Amino acid sequence: MSGHSKWATIKHKKAALDAKRGKVFTRIIKEIMIAARNGGDPEANPRLRTAITAAKAVSMPSDNIKRAVMRGTGELEGSQIDEILFEGYGPGGAAVLVNVATDNRNRTVSEIRHVFSKNGGNMGEQGSVAWMFERKSQIIVDGEKAAEDQLMNIVLDAGADDLRDHGGAWEILSAPEAHESVLKALEKAGIPAESAEIAMVPKNTVKLEGKNAQAMQKLYDALDDHDDVQNVYGNYEVDEAEVEALA
Repeated sequence: MSGHSKWATIKHKKAALDAKRGKVFTRIIKEIMIAARNGGDPEANPRLRTAITAAKAVSMPSDNIKRAVMRGTGELEGSQIDEILFEGYGPGGAAVLVNVATDNRNRTVSEIRHVFSKNGGNMGEQGSVAWMFERKSQIIVDGEKAAEDQLMNIVLDAGADDLRDHGGAWEILSAPEAHESVLKALEKAGIPAESAEIAMVPKNTVKLEGKNAQAMQKLYDALDDHDDVQNVYGNYEVDEAEVEALA
């Protein structure tokens, strides 16, 4: 979803974060395992470094992180995790990407297809919508935590490409390679990030209202609640008032 919709969703999901703590841990552990396949040294593996940073941000115990890395490198026995990117369309013609990490590819394909069809969407072929997105560092900052001029100077000096105002929140976009340097610059300035990830950011967005907005939020929630889903991305935008009404 767009930065605007993402910020509204972040605010309304905060209260449920503790209830979903186990799922958050599971998602991050899977990401660490996948990233560690390319080497267990975070200094030489940017993706692993980012995953470990995310783990520490949710206070994951260091032993859990270490075991996940060792499973990924093969030092500890563990199930094979496959990473799959599903593409499709949601209500109102919104493009949707679903990043999945699973130990049973056939089961997950069937279940994700069912979630799409049950909630007014259609799963597409590979390449059908991915071209509408680009891989970016996406950091969301509460608008009350920093002024525009201050934030602009900090993030651009750290290598960010763009700062977008989403009415209550700032969206900072950078090349994936600049993700850590921008985060460190924010941390040094005492500005907390509400969300920080390497995301699939839409090049353009479509605005959804009314029934389409409600149906798309329902599809998003159903996909996000699936045990194997790591991330859901969409090229739609929904006004914050509508997100509040849906919540």
